[in-house]
Amino acid sequence: MKKKLKNILLIFVDVLAINLSFLIAFAIRFDGNLMGKLASQYVPIYLHNALTLTLIKIVIFYMFKMYNSLWRYASIEELIQIISTSFFATAGSVSYMFIMQNHLPRSIYILTFILDIIFIGAVRFSYRILDKIKEKSILKRTKFKRVMIVGAGQAGAMVIKELKNHDELQSKPIAVIDDDETKLGKLINGVPVLGDRYHIKKIAEKKKIDEIIIAIPSASKREIKEIIEECSKTKCKLKILPGVFELIDGKVSVKEIRDVNIEDLLGREPVKVNLEEMSHYLKGKVVLVTGGGGSIGSELCRQISNFKPKKLLILDIYENNAYDIQNELKRSYPKLNLEVLIASIRDRKRIEEIFEVYKPNVVFHAAAHKHVPLMEANPQEAIKNNVFGTLNVAECADKYGSEKFVLISTDKAVNPTNVMGATKRMAEMIVQAMSKKSKTEFVAVRFGNVLGSNGSVIPLFKKQIANGGPVTVTHPEVTRYFMTIPEAVQLVIQAGAMAKGGEIFVLDMGEPVKIVDLAENLIRLSGFEPYKDIDIQFIGLRPGEKLYEELLMDEEGLKETQHNKIFIGKPLYIDYKVLEAQLRRLKELIEGDREELISHIQHMVPTYKRIS
Repeated sequence: MKKKLKNILLIFVDVLAINLSFLIAFAIRFDGNLMGKLASQYVPIYLHNALTLTLIKIVIFYMFKMYNSLWRYASIEELIQIISTSFFATAGSVSYMFIMQNHLPRSIYILTFILDIIFIGAVRFSYRILDKIKEKSILKRTKFKRVMIVGAGQAGAMVIKELKNHDELQSKPIAVIDDDETKLGKLINGVPVLGDRYHIKKIAEKKKIDEIIIAIPSASKREIKEIIEECSKTKCKLKILPGVFELIDGKVSVKEIRDVNIEDLLGREPVKVNLEEMSHYLKGKVVLVTGGGGSIGSELCRQISNFKPKKLLILDIYENNAYDIQNELKRSYPKLNLEVLIASIRDRKRIEEIFEVYKPNVVFHAAAHKHVPLMEANPQEAIKNNVFGTLNVAECADKYGSEKFVLISTDKAVNPTNVMGATKRMAEMIVQAMSKKSKTEFVAVRFGNVLGSNGSVIPLFKKQIANGGPVTVTHPEVTRYFMTIPEAVQLVIQAGAMAKGGEIFVLDMGEPVKIVDLAENLIRLSGFEPYKDIDIQFIGLRPGEKLYEELLMDEEGLKETQHNKIFIGKPLYIDYKVLEAQLRRLKELIEGDREELISHIQHMVPTYKRIS
């Protein structure tokens, strides 16, 4: 009903505009003397046909859908519509007058055509003008975010346009930053380019910026890291447009703009492998993932599911995690042949039963205890799980003819200073020793800290920030290598394909990151200022914790692979009979004297240097 009333009002205004066009056209043609001798020959003709001429034009306006458009969004397309409609309306008037032998000067028709465009256009575009006035009035009363865009390219221009078109975001583009000097002082969709990345802090303060959006999808990870570091000097909230590999269709929408993640601060490109090429050994095979409900294990299950295994076996002692990944995979891969096995890798009889029934072709061994302080306090449990649990699974893989066995290891196994690292080194030794006597291809994959994994530093920091702080860091100089969960899993799958037996695969993870820098950046990304809004406290190194982690032992050396980010530590000779005897003695000592147990661990892993 409201729409009909608006259209009736618009038609009434058009009737006035059409006749006003004729009257002004006559005034122009006859120099304002409508009562003169010459004018008196034509004005009566117009007056006699005015109703019909008006009706013709209104009908043509209706046919050209001049009463259907949403004129508050009028743009160049609507202007073209007005011009073309006015042309045909004038042509219709001329045709009618010619048929009726009622002649008017040709200039009258030309003038009315021009005046129709002006008046009809003015009426339509007044909707948009009034809407803009109303919008500005609302904005004056509304608290909106002042936004800086980093990147004056196509993506930046589209972000500005999107922000202007989405009032509900209550965001106003104020300034653009770009390193291209030729763009300085130019306008991008009406927003000025005010400086390069090194002016971000100064401009943010001067223009009272609330939020910064980084819109350079083609930038390298290192460049993004540098820009984020400059942005972090401000108190602004940071957001980022995903990289070009994430924007497949090349379109930019406010939906794609996301918060800056801590991964953006790694400063290196994500490791990419050709999984299609390297995962041929998974297709049509029975694949077992121990610890399949954990951070690494569950991501392994997700990626393996893409390659159509004959059956995927998820083994975990913790039923809740296993249940979650089971439900997720059932939704995502309804045709996947999936089975969840609740079992402990410590239970040799149960593991033997599983291998006898399912005979897995490929085993990914991710089950382990990994928390350094907890394992330092409970060394017996670390040994039972990480050493003898690995031995159980590895020996069953050999006995039941598995083709490949991939151990998930850690940089903490290199020159270990804690029980957890030492037990993971023992697990590597088992794998290297087994490879010498087995047809199964045994391999270990060694990497650093995994961002976002259970028990990693990032979730802990986020919880501490959410609670108002303080954020606890062990030491101002402590550094760690970091990678993302998908990267870690891709390396694991790649290693399985490359395995020939006994290797330890190592990922080039770029430069190590200071944990205190990570904490400060995470606080800033959360919209706070370190040491002011959220404090950082140094609590001292925990038992067995290193300042710096390593990825390779000196004696292992490095060998390049076809992948420029993946290296192989050469297989070390480990006598299986000697290792067997050492493991038997280790088992005897588990329930005995703790110091004697630690002493035997040092004997088995000579690079283990205890820190207490």
